[in-house]
Amino acid sequence: MIQMQGIHKAFGKNKVLLGVDFTLHDGSIHALMGENGAGKSTLMKILSGVHQYDSGEILRDGEAVQYNTLKEAEKAGVIFIHQELNIWPELTVLENLFIGNEKTKFGLLNNKLMKEQGEAVFKRLKFKIDLSKRAGDCSVGQQQMIEIAKALMMDTKVLIMDEPTAALTDSEIEVLFDIINDLRASGVSIVYISHRMDEIFTISDEITVLRDGMSVLYEKTEHTDYNALVRAMVGRDLDEQFPTRSHTVESDIALKVEGLENKTHNIKDISFELRKGEILGFAGLMGAGRTEIMRALFGADPGAKNVAIHGKQVKIDKPSDAINHGIGFITENRKSEGLILDFNLIDNLTMPSHKSFSSKGFMKRKDEADFADLMIKRLNIKTEKSSLMSQLSGGNQQKVVIGKWVGRQPEILILDEPTRGIDVGAKREIYYLINELTERGMSIVLISSELPEVIGLSDRVAVMSEGRLMDVLDKEQVNQENIMTLATGGKLDETETYSK
Repeated sequence: MIQMQGIHKAFGKNKVLLGVDFTLHDGSIHALMGENGAGKSTLMKILSGVHQYDSGEILRDGEAVQYNTLKEAEKAGVIFIHQELNIWPELTVLENLFIGNEKTKFGLLNNKLMKEQGEAVFKRLKFKIDLSKRAGDCSVGQQQMIEIAKALMMDTKVLIMDEPTAALTDSEIEVLFDIINDLRASGVSIVYISHRMDEIFTISDEITVLRDGMSVLYEKTEHTDYNALVRAMVGRDLDEQFPTRSHTVESDIALKVEGLENKTHNIKDISFELRKGEILGFAGLMGAGRTEIMRALFGADPGAKNVAIHGKQVKIDKPSDAINHGIGFITENRKSEGLILDFNLIDNLTMPSHKSFSSKGFMKRKDEADFADLMIKRLNIKTEKSSLMSQLSGGNQQKVVIGKWVGRQPEILILDEPTRGIDVGAKREIYYLINELTERGMSIVLISSELPEVIGLSDRVAVMSEGRLMDVLDKEQVNQENIMTLATGGKLDETETYSK
């Protein structure tokens, strides 16, 4: 059993933890919840040796312990799978699995043994991946599975998982839950950090909620409910999660894509239309090609040869072309593609909109600051405007990625996993912001691995399977069964009709 008692931690003047208590029982799954910036990741980084606490005490089986480095914690069986993945992009999948833990024979790398063990762990995860593939070429979801596989290969006693399913599909989550339950049965204690309420009630035994750096609720999972957790996290009740789509989507076609291809990712003959003021959801299993289509459309990858915006053919060879034609793209990989981590919040927020904040070659700093204040308030970003992006929590970084494109006001906005790693209160704010943007005439493409999110927000849903667009479902056809049938390569009843 691990007991963290009265844990305090500050970074400079920023007090993050204000006397947190947390108890992890042997062989249990303990959900750790709270809004972005509540202190969840910081508390677990203290437990795993990444940070040192300022005051308090950590007991393990009644004895005081303190891990001064990540390596010390790992040797003691405390393994942390971070939300921001610790992947070496230039190395292969296999090399990432064994980095720092290489297997040798007669002083030489035993590649045969490492390959056998690597294949075995992915077989256990029921996940297919090329071990020789460069890790940087893997999707975020694939990188997440690499991190999980690394943890399973260690002598784990305590496993900390920070948003482990953020980039996984429903079927992959089911497999992961089977693995977690097996680990619990073998005596492993698990800390499960997630904003997904359905997962918390499915997998956890007990729950602790943090708010503003303090522990405000501990309860057995079976003795609490959704509303009680929301009240504990945000300090109030929330209205309906998804906004009512009150405005009528216009018939005007804002975007028309025909014959989009990407041979590298096996994307073939993708054609669809996006109407003005519409939210068009894209659903599918991981690897179905949703992100690859949008990268091509944005000019980050080749393949978008026949694109029309408001009926006019446009040429998109690079992202600047897409931006000039009124297309914005919120990437799923915020850390390497969506932000400049060494820049501060205000510079990141205003980066795509410099023309709006400049006059005669000079930046209008007051206008920049006013816009940053507006986005900080609207998206509930918990930090100072002068803070470097690297100092923000993952969820707050995601809010900045969203805010910077909102400021530019593109006509067409692509949202790729826009609420990954974001708490329930912030999700609701983003959902209502998305709805508000479409009411102003913006057209939105939404990619999400969370089916309730796709179903709850979209006017229509395009379903992908293995690089093919299976069909586009109208609102009355959108449900989980129909989406999953198409996503797995199946067909709906012949009586169903489709509309593209």
